[in-house]
Amino acid sequence: MKDNSLKNGVIYLISTPIGNNSPLEVIPLFVIQKLKDLTHFIVENEKKARRFIKRTLPDKNQNELIIYELNKFSQQKEIDNFLIPCFNGISLGLLSDSGSPCIADPGAILVSKAHKNNIIVKPLVGPSSVLLAMMSSGMNGQNFTFNGYLPINKKDRITALIKFQKKAYSNNHPQLFIETPYRNKILLDEMIDVLDKSTRLCIACDLTLDNEFIKTKSIFEWEKRKPNIHKRLCIFIIEAGF
Repeated sequence: MKDNSLKNGVIYLISTPIGNNSPLEVIPLFVIQKLKDLTHFIVENEKKARRFIKRTLPDKNQNELIIYELNKFSQQKEIDNFLIPCFNGISLGLLSDSGSPCIADPGAILVSKAHKNNIIVKPLVGPSSVLLAMMSSGMNGQNFTFNGYLPINKKDRITALIKFQKKAYSNNHPQLFIETPYRNKILLDEMIDVLDKSTRLCIACDLTLDNEFIKTKSIFEWEKRKPNIHKRLCIFIIEAGF
């Protein structure tokens, strides 16, 4: 069977800063060089993507950029057309709004289609809040699960927390999850109320930023002194207590 992948463009997965810090602080130079070569991009939000590209490459001509939005409002017909440039030998850059593409991010839909169409997918090094939080938590990095966003409904959210705790105690299996920033304080109060006092909780906020906060304590210890995490970008990890 003839391999047509070399005739197609490549999809480059490009991470963006997690906060407002300079791209040069967290994006490797070879990734910036690749960004310089690309003109076609698939992004969550065009305005944010253009701002990132402008901050990273001030001299890059914004008028040359061809940008498609891939988010919850994208129609299936639009998504089916996103790969057309690749079929014509033009490479694409896939950007997330924050951090790494395809992790709690709609970009996975496009990458799946790329694999089905024999298009090469190349992930480039960059910040990932999930991995940075896990690395710095002091928890078991051999066997963990990222669960994405918690349910909006309070009853369902508490049910999820109890389920995650049960999994965390099974084979020392840490459970990671995220929440909409304005619900962080409510979530912390709920965890203190429903989780075992010995359960360990890592709160990792504003990773890579100047106000970065990372701490792992038992629920009992967090109850004594709660951090101010309101409207901050956080990763939460729970693990079995010792």
